[in-house]
Amino acid sequence: MLRLKSNLIVLFIINVLGTIWGYYWYRFQIYDTPKWLRIFVPDSPTASLFFCFVLLLFILNKKNGLLEALAYVSLLKYGIWAVVMNGIVLYLTGGLDLVAYLLIFSHGGMALQAMLYAPTFEVKKWHLAVASVWILQDLIFDYVFGTMPEYYMLSDYKIWIALLTFWLTIFVIFIAYYQLILRNRTKM
Repeated sequence: MLRLKSNLIVLFIINVLGTIWGYYWYRFQIYDTPKWLRIFVPDSPTASLFFCFVLLLFILNKKNGLLEALAYVSLLKYGIWAVVMNGIVLYLTGGLDLVAYLLIFSHGGMALQAMLYAPTFEVKKWHLAVASVWILQDLIFDYVFGTMPEYYMLSDYKIWIALLTFWLTIFVIFIAYYQLILRNRTKM
């Protein structure tokens, strides 16, 4: 079912549209960021872009473990992160606008996609190591160099969000190791 070509094509189209919208959503922040840091600004759209490549390869009956690892860790991390951050905004303000609810839904879907497709991925330890370095270094760029998403009043809590995000990143790496390496090894 997950690898059925018609389903892959529909999911690919949905993810391409979501990726385009995500980069569009970040357009002002990307523009205001020094050129050498711009690649580190749009976290979630880049996560879904990785998954778009994975889906395209699946449609073409091909695989790439490195792209699968990058997609998994970034979809899971930024999917959970955005849901939690919007939850914090809801708690602090007592309400969200329609776009925030759309972000909760779409980012929850990102994390769900990672979990659903993980059993179909063929990730090696070195793939996961590279993906782990990618999301850990992005953490540094977000909270040291200031490429963290600009969203509501979250910058007022930057230190706490950085700490939460660090532990979320570590959690995602451990979950990825379990789901992509240990659990998939037992299937072979």
